[in-house]
Parts: sequence; structure tokens; C-alpha cells
Amino acid sequence: MSATRLILMELFISFPKETPDLLFPYYMKTPLPCNFSLQSDGHVHTKYCHHATGEMESYVLSAINAGLKEIVFLEHMEAGVHYFETTWLTEKDFDIYFAEGKLLQDKYRDTIRVSLGVEVGYSPSHKEELLERLTKRKWDRVGVSYHFMSLPDQQYHPNLVSRNKKNIRAIEKAGSGKVLDNYFSTLLEAVKVLPGTVLCHLDAALRFQPGITINKHYLEPIKSILEAVKEKGMALEINTSGFTIRDIPFPAPFIVKEALKMDIPLLPGSDAHNPEDVGRKFALLPDYLKSITE
Repeated sequence: MSATRLILMELFISFPKETPDLLFPYYMKTPLPCNFSLQSDGHVHTKYCHHATGEMESYVLSAINAGLKEIVFLEHMEAGVHYFETTWLTEKDFDIYFAEGKLLQDKYRDTIRVSLGVEVGYSPSHKEELLERLTKRKWDRVGVSYHFMSLPDQQYHPNLVSRNKKNIRAIEKAGSGKVLDNYFSTLLEAVKVLPGTVLCHLDAALRFQPGITINKHYLEPIKSILEAVKEKGMALEINTSGFTIRDIPFPAPFIVKEALKMDIPLLPGSDAHNPEDVGRKFALLPDYLKSITE
């Protein structure tokens, strides 16, 4: 696979020069097969999504302690979701998120780059609303995902990435195969419709569904999604929360290999929901990526 390469999206970003190289952990200096940076955590949440804990500043301090040069807050935006709890930001929440984020940018500008982004959960029935809301703010990064699916005879829209038993039962009732087919076709639409810059945790859907594994059976719809990602000039996220959940990141190695064949940039993200998880398992990525590219 000598022709393939890992590319860090937005290489033009100049990280704060004041951050001493001595702060970087050994794994950040480990030579990788190609040009892939572990100095930025590209997927971090805050308490404003109503299912994460800790102050935004605590996440920033955790990133500094981990030797990172950038932290990218990527907060949940949803529309048209009927669910039994709120796990996303309202527009008022986003106002607070931006106000606090900009204060942190100023406070730590000489130490670390603090970026303010959004993880857009796609909704086919409310895509116009999402597009309108996205135009109202200047985002440093726009992540694309698909969490909540409308299913027949269901009062709520099940969360496809949740371990809650209500969601697991609803998905089981609808049929996991049908749900996954819908997931991939709708995610393809999301990539085409939304102004995304990175596709988040591509194969995390149904990750807690018993007996379900997204394998090469779904290669063709996944390749269609990756082709759309490539056409849009987006990156593919390597989400290290997967190390904790299933011993490998999201997405699976066979998906990463397809992305590399297409020369799609890869970006690491922890999907941290508490400050202690910023940069989690990044130390495992060099060997993991080498095993894929060798």
C-alpha cells in the first residue's frame, strides 16, 4: 500500500509555537507510516449536550496536560427528533457554548488552539432546518453523523449509538438489518446534503446491539459513502472511543483501508464526554495504523 498515505486535514493550521516539544508524549513523536498528526483531538463534547460532564475549561486543561496543540469541541446539533431525553444543544445552548469557547480561545491562545465545531446529526425530514441553523454561525469544523432514526410504530426515534435498553428493543423490533440498510443510505444522503468537513464514527451504529457487527457485508454502501466523502473533500474520523467499546477504533480496519485507497484524509478524535477522556487511547494509534498500512 505504498501509494496510499494518511493526510492530516487542514495542514495549513499553525499551532501555537509556544507549546514546547518536550510536552509531547512519546507516541506523538513516533514515526507514522504517513503524514498523520496526533497533536489534535478533533472530537470533544461539553456539558451543554446534556449527557457529558465537566467544564469546557477542564477539557482544555486536560488537552494541555496531554501535550496536545489543538482541541476541537464538536457539539451535537439535532432537529426533528422525538426522544425521551435531550442529548443535544438548543440554540440557546450554542450561544453559551460559543461565548465560553471564545473566552477560552483568548485565555489559552499562546498555549493551545481551541476550535469550536458542531456534530450535525442528520434528519432527512428536517434537513432544511439544519442547513439554516448551520449558516448562522462560523464553525471551525462540521462533523456529520446520524444518530436518531424514525421507525414505524415507535413513539420515539431510537438512538442508534445508545446502550439504553429502550433503544436496543426498538431496533430489535424493527429488524437490525433493515435499520442498518436505512442507516447507510441516509448517511450517504447526509454527506451529500450537509456542508460537512469530517464524517464521524462511520460504523458506530448499533454498536451495543447484541450479535450485530458491521462487516464486509456492508462494503458496497460504505464505499458509496466514502466516495461521497472524497468528492466533498471531507475527512474520515478515527474515533478512539472504539478502543474502549470494542478494542479497535471506529471505523473498522477494512473501512480505513478503503479510505486510504481513495486518499481520504484521516483525523483522530476521542469523542470525549468528560475531561479525563481527551486524547484517550491516542497512544495506541501509531501501531494500529501501521498494522493497517503494512
